[in-house]
Formats: sequence, structure tokens, C-alpha cells
Amino acid sequence: MATVRKTITLTDAQDSWIKAQIDSGLYTNDSECIRDLIRREQEYRHSRDAIRAALIVGEASGEPQPFDAEAFKQRMTTTRA
Repeated sequence: MATVRKTITLTDAQDSWIKAQIDSGLYTNDSECIRDLIRREQEYRHSRDAIRAALIVGEASGEPQPFDAEAFKQRMTTTRA
């Protein structure tokens, strides 16, 4: 995988936070920490987009139907017995 060298500017607080992550042993260097943050953001956005898509499908599926919890329990008991 090709890599690209970047220069970024951080606040003192951000730099201190990254150093604390390294000092705690979670990461070995700044780059590893920042790459992990980017990966987590990518995963978060992927999950968020999947949830949004599921909500859209749900909203488009029609009016909600009443849910009978007792009938559901009975069906589950009957099918599992």
C-alpha cells in the first residue's frame, strides 16, 4: 500500500492528548494514533450510513402495525417446543 506524507497542525491540547495515548501504550507513534482515529471515523460513518438507509427503508414500508407481545411470545413458545 502506498503512503503519503502529510504535515498537520494541532492545538497544544490535541498534541498532549496524542502524546498521552502513546505514553499509555495504546500507540507507538503519532502516525499510528492518527491513522486509527481516521479508521474509526470511517467505520462510524459506514455504520451511520447503514442505519440511515435502514431507517429510510423502514419509513417507506408503510404505516406501523400494532404489536401484540403476548401473541408473539406464544408463537415463539409454540415454534420452539
